[in-house]
Amino acid sequence: MKHKHQKNIQIQPNVTIPVISKRGKIIIATGIGLVIVGFIVLTKTNPQGDNWASSISPFILIGGYITIAIGIIS
Repeated sequence: MKHKHQKNIQIQPNVTIPVISKRGKIIIATGIGLVIVGFIVLTKTNPQGDNWASSISPFILIGGYITIAIGIIS
């Protein structure tokens, strides 16, 4: 028998939202720092692109972006 005041109760499953760990946030912050340093070094390049800054800045930038990706994954 159903009562007039009986409510339909639905149980929702527990859904966990993935969050970035403290270690991951530190890695991401390090990667952002590397990207900033890479762009600062990039401003030191000359138009011909044959000085030290032109050779190093791409590697710093790519390393920074890879570090950010690792921080997101971990």
